[in-house]
Amino acid sequence: MFDTLLRRLLAPAPARLPDVEAHLALAALLVRIARTDGDYAAVEVARIDRVLAERFSLSPFEAAKLRRDAETLESEAPDTVRFTRALKEAVAIEDRIGLMQALWAVALADGGRGAEEEQVLRLVASLLGLTDRDSALARQAVERGTP
Repeated sequence: MFDTLLRRLLAPAPARLPDVEAHLALAALLVRIARTDGDYAAVEVARIDRVLAERFSLSPFEAAKLRRDAETLESEAPDTVRFTRALKEAVAIEDRIGLMQALWAVALADGGRGAEEEQVLRLVASLLGLTDRDSALARQAVERGTP
């Protein structure tokens, strides 16, 4: 089902993804962040749905479908680096802070900041071309409730 997208993600130099595939890749990265600590909690699922609905102007039904597709893609995909590299190509630098905010919103949804999640988010920020400071500011904005 996701063969074409996975082939693009695995390409040595992936081309810019069409919006539909970029949305799916972001959703899969959100799922991966939520699963990082080994506890894919209902509150994280709900936060992913909300982030997707807001970010892509989707209905709750459409956001839930995108998340379910992303859960499948995430389980089939080899590594976080491929998702992130594809997203970096698909998203302008000025919009990547919004991506980090979305990722932090999911990571913080269960009320904690696990070491595994922080490690993956630090890697993702770097791969997106963002600094540790950019990531910290994104996290602080989420904690304050101000995107």
